[in-house]
Amino acid sequence: YFYALSISLLVATGAAYTPLAGVSARSVKTNNDVDLGDFLRSSSPAEGDKTMLVLGTYAADFNAIEYAQRLRYYLPALAKRGVNKIGLVLNCEEDAAKTLVDLVDLPCDTFGGSVTLLVDPSGEAGRKFGVGRGWRPEDSEMSPYVKLFGMLLGFGAWATLPAVIGGYIGNPFTPQPWIEDAMAVGQKKGRWPDTALVLDETTGNVVTNKFAELPLVGKWPRRPLELATLRLQNMMDISIKNWKELAPNEEALSAG
Repeated sequence: YFYALSISLLVATGAAYTPLAGVSARSVKTNNDVDLGDFLRSSSPAEGDKTMLVLGTYAADFNAIEYAQRLRYYLPALAKRGVNKIGLVLNCEEDAAKTLVDLVDLPCDTFGGSVTLLVDPSGEAGRKFGVGRGWRPEDSEMSPYVKLFGMLLGFGAWATLPAVIGGYIGNPFTPQPWIEDAMAVGQKKGRWPDTALVLDETTGNVVTNKFAELPLVGKWPRRPLELATLRLQNMMDISIKNWKELAPNEEALSAG
């Protein structure tokens, strides 16, 4: 699970989702096991209600952090499209899950929000579903951290380098407004870098995005260095600063 790729499932059916039937994750709020196949059964499929389940990685991973940040921003849009039940599964213990969602301001049921927060420390749900497990997943002799470093170079995860490079060069075609929202949350919480946005002192709303002032590329939907700045914020003041609270434990690592 250590390298499982984050995925989203969107279904609108009255039946339990077969690949995850009988696979459970633990509710952080109630401490009860939740059958994920049953969770994905929409409450009112005839009315177009949909359920979404995000299978995340461990809480300190940038994939899990960015998915949580995206989810926060797009919750209103998902609701307008009939996605009325959302679950987030993280490969960690309860305290780590609660720490992460608090850091990114994701409204989960543990704090009175709408997203059901679930944990699956061993990553069983992801394996059952068939998520990508990265480089040399069956090699128990190699350190997980060596595997992670290899993946950063593209081994077993060909899309890693393009995704990283894209954060620096920007994208003139596809807007990603969640990035600005996530940076604003970070600045409000005192995370560095903290100079990319000018926030209203009263409301906390974004007054100015300094990346929009860049010559030529400032009007791009995603400006150069914008996503890279958010990732630096996430790395320094979420992953590294809170590593002890977010990192997987040895038992989870051993589970593979």
